[in-house]
Amino acid sequence: MTNYFYIAKSFKGEKISGQHEAKDQKELAKILREEGFILIRADTEKKRFLKGRFYFLFYGLFFGKVSLKEKIIFTRNLRVMISAGVSLPRALSTLSLQSRNKSFTRALLKIRSEIIKGKTFSETIKNHPNIFSNIYYNLVMIGEQSGTLIKSLDGLISQMEKDYKLRTNIRSALVYPSVIVFTMIVIGILMITIVIPRLTETFEEMGIEIPFTTKVLVGLSYFLIEKWYFVILAVLVFIFSAASYFKTKGGKKIIDYVFLRLPILSSLIIKTSSAYIIRTLSTLIDAGLPILQSLDVLCGSVENYYFRKSIITAREKVKSGESLTRSLESFVDLYTPMVLQMMQVGEETGKTTEVLKQTADFLEEEVTRTTENLSTLIEPLIILLIGGAVGFFAVSIIQPIYQMMGAI
Repeated sequence: MTNYFYIAKSFKGEKISGQHEAKDQKELAKILREEGFILIRADTEKKRFLKGRFYFLFYGLFFGKVSLKEKIIFTRNLRVMISAGVSLPRALSTLSLQSRNKSFTRALLKIRSEIIKGKTFSETIKNHPNIFSNIYYNLVMIGEQSGTLIKSLDGLISQMEKDYKLRTNIRSALVYPSVIVFTMIVIGILMITIVIPRLTETFEEMGIEIPFTTKVLVGLSYFLIEKWYFVILAVLVFIFSAASYFKTKGGKKIIDYVFLRLPILSSLIIKTSSAYIIRTLSTLIDAGLPILQSLDVLCGSVENYYFRKSIITAREKVKSGESLTRSLESFVDLYTPMVLQMMQVGEETGKTTEVLKQTADFLEEEVTRTTENLSTLIEPLIILLIGGAVGFFAVSIIQPIYQMMGAI
């Protein structure tokens, strides 16, 4: 028996690492699969494993991801080809040639080869949780079992397009403030590294006692000019460490808590998450998945820690006999009264999927309106930030100049 150090992922996309004894890597993969995990990499030597783990983490953070837009295009094209009578292996082969993402191309070719060997489409995509979500897998599985794969793909396309539209709206709304803040930082760095050193030389020649704020700028200027390599290294280490930490459970919990408490953004996040949960639940139930199984699938796809916790709690309450509305009533800080009332109406009238879709549409329209006005809402904060920075520079530079003119 050999002791292996390994990295694996659950079917819900959660990553784990550890060590286990096995005959070979095939047996290790089988053991992990029985526990609900897929082996990603393994090594017998800890040093080599840790080195590979660092590379895997770096690659996973910055490269190798398949964007939502790519998945939408793939699913839409797959749906057209299947409805036209093209066999699944042939469709996957054609679509793999169209993809520019090498990771996606490799995954599609692997899925194709496994289908040719006799596996179903849902079985093969389950082995790629980093590309195909738990929702994607379940809807495809339901479509295959019921003979309504095209309908399931239609539901997936609609779901992903709505999600993509929401994300695009939010990113577009954040472009303006991001450009302003970035420009302000660049101008600040140029002032500190070019203007301040020249003024400092003049002040020293005149023998002027500079105020505290100017001393701070002079010290920062010296540090950026003399230790620029350290600053770049520190920024890179901070970005990498922060990105790694916020992917952990504890880091995700903290960042989600902060975002749910931020003014303006908290309302946007609550509406966006609520709309995603409601629409996804509606899609899963409409596809024929029981409510408990739908909530199970939803648990693995909700990104926000606190919304995911609410779904897990609701599932346990629904399992014990409570209605979905009552099971979510204790989370009034996450779900608005309107959302809960609409859920109740759907349950009472037996039109849950229809009412949930209408509620999701309403919330998405609210998010769209909010994002359209987001620049206007954030503008006062940007003005305060710019005003504070300009004031600091003005006091730090103009005050010594007045002293210099008085000395003349």
